[in-house]
Amino acid sequence: FIYFIATIIAIVFIKIYSFNHLPYYPDQDLNNYLGILNLISTTLLLYIAVRMFKQENLKYSKEINLQRTLLEEKNKDILASITYAKRLQDAILPPLSLIKKTLPESFVLYKPKDIVAGDFYWMEQIENNILIAAADCTGHGVPGALVSVVCSNALNRTVKEFHITEPGKILDKVRELLLETFEKSENNVQDGMDISLCCIHTHTTEIEWSGANNSLLYFQNGILQEILPDKQPIGKHINPTPFKTNKINFQKGDIFYLFTDGFADQF
Repeated sequence: FIYFIATIIAIVFIKIYSFNHLPYYPDQDLNNYLGILNLISTTLLLYIAVRMFKQENLKYSKEINLQRTLLEEKNKDILASITYAKRLQDAILPPLSLIKKTLPESFVLYKPKDIVAGDFYWMEQIENNILIAAADCTGHGVPGALVSVVCSNALNRTVKEFHITEPGKILDKVRELLLETFEKSENNVQDGMDISLCCIHTHTTEIEWSGANNSLLYFQNGILQEILPDKQPIGKHINPTPFKTNKINFQKGDIFYLFTDGFADQF
């Protein structure tokens, strides 16, 4: 910039000088002189521009490399935390070996979209009753996983502490426990879950089922049938009502499907 200003000033002075001393500076000589001066000034300007561009480029390259290094470190820390959180979430899930031992002709399809998930499955055996559920908590990833821990704990308390085994009454109690937990917060927490909960009576041929926004599908005599859930979540609701318990007589060969909307809602 300084060279550019100096060149402009020099050209102006040469012009003024040439008007006062034309006999001594013919036009052709003046043009040649100005041409050389312009060539020198242009070369200097290009050199300065290249140097400045190179310096700025190096400066931004250093900043970009620094930002990339910081992002990689942050990403590494976040992934490490989430991966460890997955170990904690896996601890609340019943082992597949236990499910297979309790229900030999069963399967679990569980594919979290993220490392941790808001969906979880749950099972508990109380005497002759096998309780099993597929639940979908509000939120995805880490928030959903945190809610799933709260909801799983509420299910465990309802069955083990309050000794409730009827699916509809279990959902009523779980809703009560969830509301008590979230009401302690000063924030307006409205998280909860949808669930499909089944109770298999091993000493009879009857299954009891209750659902919050998630239905039950089952094959019986080669016909696919569906039981619709209560259209309310486990959590805050405008007009909460007690959950219904549906009873189904089963026979050998019947297939029951408990599921969330996690798989069906994928693009």
